[in-house]
Amino acid sequence: MAIRVTPKAVSEVKRIIAEQNLPPDQRVYLRLSVKGGGCSGFQPKLDLDPHYNEKTDELLDCDGLPLVVDRKSNLYLSDAVVDFHDDLNRRGFSVDVPSAKSKCGCGSSFSM
Repeated sequence: MAIRVTPKAVSEVKRIIAEQNLPPDQRVYLRLSVKGGGCSGFQPKLDLDPHYNEKTDELLDCDGLPLVVDRKSNLYLSDAVVDFHDDLNRRGFSVDVPSAKSKCGCGSSFSM
């Protein structure tokens, strides 16, 4: 499986990047990584990052949005789905990891 970013998430990230008023020649990547923490052991993390290291990062194109994942995080997130929610109960990004063995009650961390 491959990491997937939903059209809603791609659109929202592009909107956020456009609001940054960056120089036209400055490339910005959506970085997906995993950090230790949370009640289940691992927490996915999303950042905007101007850096891509071809030796340590995987580069994916998600509808024109460059996504980078370091190779270690990719071991845990290879089937992740990044989505964006904007409704009465929730506004923000989510990262679902279908291959996780368990997830915490609040949904912010997972175990493998």
